[in-house]
Amino acid sequence: MRYEVEERVSGRRSTEVQISIHRHVLEGELIVPGEAKGVIIFAHGSGSSRRSPRNQFVARTIQESGNGTLLFDLLTPDEESEDRYTGEYRFDISLLAQRLVATARWLRTQPGMNGLKFAYFGSSTGGGAALVGAAELGSEIQAVVSRGGRPDLAAESLPRVQCPTLLLVGELDEVVIDLNRQALARLRCEKELKIIDGATHLFEEPGALEQVANEAAKWFNRYLA
Repeated sequence: MRYEVEERVSGRRSTEVQISIHRHVLEGELIVPGEAKGVIIFAHGSGSSRRSPRNQFVARTIQESGNGTLLFDLLTPDEESEDRYTGEYRFDISLLAQRLVATARWLRTQPGMNGLKFAYFGSSTGGGAALVGAAELGSEIQAVVSRGGRPDLAAESLPRVQCPTLLLVGELDEVVIDLNRQALARLRCEKELKIIDGATHLFEEPGALEQVANEAAKWFNRYLA
């Protein structure tokens, strides 16, 4: 189901969407600039949502670079409430990846998607889920970018990822750097690990998130062109 809330603003169309997956309804926002080459599907990290200010910032940069974005909640409101107390869902990478796969397939059926290419942008645990989803979908996903991600959680799926993959990690996020290096060694696709100078896990330092957004936009433009 789609609810168009904004027709055209600076060549962009913003649509609130409801994605039905196995009797669950996930809320999202789809923004597609005019003449877009593709759509980037965002996978937020544990305890986050489609309203994550960091992912919203990255999404705006990607939109300005000429690609569309879909930010959506990986969990239903009831699941989010339960997860806050139990942590049951945040590390269920299989469930999150299944929803990313189903969302990409749902998006392909929506009006205006013919000819557009799809990619994933994952943050924290969402980075692991995005890589599992990319392995499942094969050539249907053109690129993956992981921000401060946990690609190690993709485990046995890593060697099956086909699309170019960029891993972005803060210089001061030492544990996650090690996990990304280990995952990088297992990837057999075109790949790169880029360390953002002076940045911690959340990229809150001046200019750090801007660098993440620009690197992501360049990667997607290169492989969705």
